[in-house]
Amino acid sequence: MDFTPTEEQGAAQELAARIFGDLATHERLAAAGTGTDGELWKALCAAGLPGAVEEIGLVGLVLLAEEQGRVTAQVPFAASCVFGLLAVARHGTDEQRARLLPDLRDGTAVATGAFPPTGHVRVGADGLLTGTVAWVPWLRDATHVLVPDQEAALWLVPVPGPASGPASGAVSGAVSTVDAPVGAAVVVEPVELTAPWAAGRLVLDGARGERIGGTDACADVLAMARIVCAGLQAGVCAGSLARAVAYTSVREQFGRPLSTHQAVQLRAADAHMDTEAIRVTAYEAAWRHDEGLPAVEHALTAAWWASEAGKRVVHAGQHLHGGMGADLDHPVHRHFLWGRQLDAYLGCGAELLAELGDLIANGEPS
Repeated sequence: MDFTPTEEQGAAQELAARIFGDLATHERLAAAGTGTDGELWKALCAAGLPGAVEEIGLVGLVLLAEEQGRVTAQVPFAASCVFGLLAVARHGTDEQRARLLPDLRDGTAVATGAFPPTGHVRVGADGLLTGTVAWVPWLRDATHVLVPDQEAALWLVPVPGPASGPASGAVSGAVSTVDAPVGAAVVVEPVELTAPWAAGRLVLDGARGERIGGTDACADVLAMARIVCAGLQAGVCAGSLARAVAYTSVREQFGRPLSTHQAVQLRAADAHMDTEAIRVTAYEAAWRHDEGLPAVEHALTAAWWASEAGKRVVHAGQHLHGGMGADLDHPVHRHFLWGRQLDAYLGCGAELLAELGDLIANGEPS
């Protein structure tokens, strides 16, 4: 097992870090509100980073997700790569890959996923989809949404997108509604989450989609999504901790920097170890997946660390900022919001632990 990035993965991570760092500034994020930064999305796509994911694998995507999380960049990058590019590349037919991947690579198409599978969507005898998913991240930016039905089969459904959004370079929050026309089979209603992820409520009323993959596709995509979300959380935690270290190094109390106090050092050290635990379990799960080894248990382990440890780290980040951490406009608060949202997305710690326990107890292959 070797987590050293390949030359291609390292180059992609370095490029992503530069683009995210240059454009996902506090001022731009504040201006975007709950919308998406269209200029940042166009820059990522122009650099070829979405398309590069097919070459650098899941480990490479985890590295890129870390860089997105480090600055809490307001773009559907990780979501579109998992629920669009990798889902279609791994489980689509030759015809689907030829038709769908080019637009997903260059960012003119954006995918998200109505995950985890909870049986809210049913497919009728006529092959049409019906049901409601309460919230789907980045749905207001999406052109397609990957939806599991009651049997955990995957369907890719076109979304009636807004006139704005990342594909057009505009900011999705600039429009007040993205509802489909009256009577349409797919309706998207804006929803605000803890994290500003341009989310929406998905209503399907006899919607037509296309089947993606076989019986194993849903579990595979869910495992990839959990691994990538762990990578995002590792970046969110690293960014929060970096801000806390910078703040406590210059903020003085009783005539010396806060960072010289043992209690502050211990709290930061615990947060660092938690962040490293999230990172290494995400790397291991991604590496196993790329190598074709069983990875479901490892994906659950990474997701559990991302949920439980991630929650501790973003709380520590705010706490180490003292009174400034309570300021809703302070940059560290955005890390707190993302960390808490990722804690709940795709299963909270107790749910993941129960799922992992059932998997181990039943002796199911992972």
